[in-house]
Amino acid sequence: MESVLLFIGGVVIVVIGLALSIGLHEIGHLLPAKLFGVKVTQYMIGFGPTIWSKRKGETEYGVKAIPLGGYISMIGMFPPAKGAKVHADSTGFLRGLVQDARDSSMESITPGDESRAFYTLPVWKRLIIMFGGPFMNLLLAVVLFAVLLMGFGVTQASTTVGTVSACALPATSERQTCEPGDPAAPGAAAGIEPGDRIVSVAGEPIATWGESTAIIRDHPDEAVELVVVRDGDEVALTVTPMLSERYAIDANGQVVTDASGEPVVVQAGFIGVGAATETVQQPATAVLPAVGDNVARVAGIIVNLPQRLVDVANAAFGPGERDPNGPISVVGVGRVAGEIASLDEIPIASKAAGLIGLLASLNIALFVFNMIPLLPLDGGHIAGALWEAIRRGFAKLFKRPDPGPVDLAKLMPVTLAVVVVFGAMSALLIYADIVKPVSLF
Repeated sequence: MESVLLFIGGVVIVVIGLALSIGLHEIGHLLPAKLFGVKVTQYMIGFGPTIWSKRKGETEYGVKAIPLGGYISMIGMFPPAKGAKVHADSTGFLRGLVQDARDSSMESITPGDESRAFYTLPVWKRLIIMFGGPFMNLLLAVVLFAVLLMGFGVTQASTTVGTVSACALPATSERQTCEPGDPAAPGAAAGIEPGDRIVSVAGEPIATWGESTAIIRDHPDEAVELVVVRDGDEVALTVTPMLSERYAIDANGQVVTDASGEPVVVQAGFIGVGAATETVQQPATAVLPAVGDNVARVAGIIVNLPQRLVDVANAAFGPGERDPNGPISVVGVGRVAGEIASLDEIPIASKAAGLIGLLASLNIALFVFNMIPLLPLDGGHIAGALWEAIRRGFAKLFKRPDPGPVDLAKLMPVTLAVVVVFGAMSALLIYADIVKPVSLF
């Protein structure tokens, strides 16, 4: 019963965190819009039927039933059509869709508020308003990563031996448990024990576990002196690394993969010991690189999203397993949060760090996703404003008439297609997270 309550508690924490992230995203749009004099009629968290709302001044603030985003309504999002007005009922569905968007935009402008329409703003002001939402998510991510890295710290390998294997098996072996007849691991044969802290290998002082591993891998079939601290005393041991199939490791300690994504196998020295982990608080300088790395990872997922969605569909409707590094829905995020909160094996501080890291990654995802240059996302409006600036810049350079604002209403058919695709994608991910959820533990 306690684990169930903890699971629910983790879900609730992330739901609240996600709602706050969405709310602050919309505040990132709202504040500069009001600062620049744009009339904002609605500030809403969620979509669909309104659950609660309250009007303050000219803006209605509220919460809607479907917690999959939020929005603010600014008057005059699209400029009027040039030339004669086209009627929706006589030009077909797609053109009617465009004209409906223009009509709705014009109808939102009440008499006396013509100068407060969004499309009348200079390009730089529109860019600030539309970038304000994603920027708020990026700022939240920076704050959360700062709390996570500087406050809680990062679990990393120490120079202390955590495990000593009794046998030596290749990294590619189908089993990783010892059986009679397996060759003895050099580390155990040399007398290395869990709890030993390595201070030097082959006469080289050791500051990180990676340094000791690199020296051992480079000295197969050679007797190497290894000095450890055991019970406060230095103990010198002689170990002879055996040549074994190991995965290639890059300068960052990550496994190297080939073009197909398979790990690269090399012949290297091996003694059969593993590092104990420790939590180390990071300096402030580690925060922005961590945020940048997370942004790059999420961007990589989005760039390869079609293939990843195919993989999700194959797993959801077939026998395959879900990729733990693939896309998940809000249902999947909630499930992961519940698993983190309900784990008995980790302390409360580690659970808190896990939930904070999850919220930080969510805000990175919101930032990157909203920067996709497609309507109705913020990135679509940003791309339109930038194109307008370029077009007007060239007109001024070549002394041509001002072409006026870019008519983004013409992209409404594309916008409808994007909404349908995103809806289908969300439905697929939610279904997959129910029938074939990603399990990180």
